[in-house]
Amino acid sequence: MPPQRKVQAETNIVVDRDANKIMLTRTFAAPREQIFEAWTRPEHVACWWDPAGFRLVECEIDLRPGGAFRFVSQGSTYPFSGFYREIAPPARLIFEAMGSLGKVALNVVSGKTVMTVTIECGSSAQLDQFVKMGVDVGTSQTLDNLVAYVGTMLQ
Repeated sequence: MPPQRKVQAETNIVVDRDANKIMLTRTFAAPREQIFEAWTRPEHVACWWDPAGFRLVECEIDLRPGGAFRFVSQGSTYPFSGFYREIAPPARLIFEAMGSLGKVALNVVSGKTVMTVTIECGSSAQLDQFVKMGVDVGTSQTLDNLVAYVGTMLQ
């Protein structure tokens, strides 16, 4: 059973069908350096990536442009894997996975970190498939886990 996490869902989700994008925005009461570290270090990612809240059974990260990553959830036969295109600590992370481009932008606004995750699909059909698979909802749940995890990092 996954750990119980009490986090109020505050992720803004926008599915932009004209641009074939899913955008998720979340605000953190934590420094962006800490959020960036949580996204890029395997010992952290393994604790929050799975939408159901389980610890990943495998988490490999080669953090460099062209470097690969591979995350395996409990009970999954398909890893989430891809490679990094751009790494600009602590502001930006760009990667390719599942035939799409993922972008994580971390900006400081009024002393808080505003994170925008953008999933750029290659076509409207791919966007439709992602929405049907629940990528938007699953990513939002994963960001809830990230908020809870970062809260433990601050203690």
